Amino acid sequence: MRVPIRTWIVLACAAAMLLVAASATAQIEDQLDDYTEANGEGYLQPLADGIGADLNSGIWRGAYVPKEGFYIALEIPLVATFFGDDQRTFTYDPGDVEIVGDAPSVPTVVGDTEGGTVPTVVPPELVFAPGFNINSFALAVPQLRIGTFQGTEAVVRYIALDAGDIELGNMSLMGFGVRHSVSQWMDPDFPVDIAAGFFWQKFELGEDLIDAQAMTFGVQVGKRFPQGMAIIEPYAGLSYDTFKMDVSYDFGDEERTTETIDLEMESEAGVKFTVGLKAQVGFMDLNGEYNFGQQNGFALGLGFAFRHKADN
Repeated sequence: MRVPIRTWIVLACAAAMLLVAASATAQIEDQLDDYTEANGEGYLQPLADGIGADLNSGIWRGAYVPKEGFYIALEIPLVATFFGDDQRTFTYDPGDVEIVGDAPSVPTVVGDTEGGTVPTVVPPELVFAPGFNINSFALAVPQLRIGTFQGTEAVVRYIALDAGDIELGNMSLMGFGVRHSVSQWMDPDFPVDIAAGFFWQKFELGEDLIDAQAMTFGVQVGKRFPQGMAIIEPYAGLSYDTFKMDVSYDFGDEERTTETIDLEMESEAGVKFTVGLKAQVGFMDLNGEYNFGQQNGFALGLGFAFRHKADN
């Protein structure tokens, strides 16, 4: 099967978006050298929440999974999450150092771009890092959907990039999961399609900087409506998402003793509700959805599918 030139263009855009995210992370690493473990976690928590929400979005499109036939689809979901005002600051932890006044609220990684110092009883003052004034966090990741075996399809995500030019080393994302048609076991006149599935992912950036894992379990409900040469499918989904991220960085500089800080961070596991719309036109699939959960966000998807003896 010849891959259309537009597919390679979209893949290049997906790779570019990941490189942009990596470049931003390189700058974040520079800010972290002022922070001990407690403050490093407070500073980075919104980033962990954003990455986790993005990775667990845009995986499932609609609810219909055919029972028979073969299809393979290359898809590129663009996923984005939004940060709230409560994620823009955290309370600075001075540790054993006595400071003047109460512990201040300082910017997180998504907060204001102005850093500063915390006055101490005995100099030197403590330093807090600026944020990057980020309102949302977006990723685009290629994925391959393959089906079907007794109403079961598999989804694989994979991308590996050498980000050496921005001094981060390699970046990789791999994930896999399966989804099964539940409605095939119901009455043929059952009015909607129902499917259930799970998906696991591993994301690595740099030698040791970020090592993250995400997992989601979900159920989708949808209804397909033929419209001329197109098939329109509104759908909704309910999922349970988890995410954890290990971060390793150096605290200190030439004037201070360097210490390696290891953080074990987790986003609060929780339920996510999704509403969306899918359009299938020939070999092209389009979809858009909005997610309501710990982090609200959206996903837009473009796909190119080859179907052989499968019910469209």
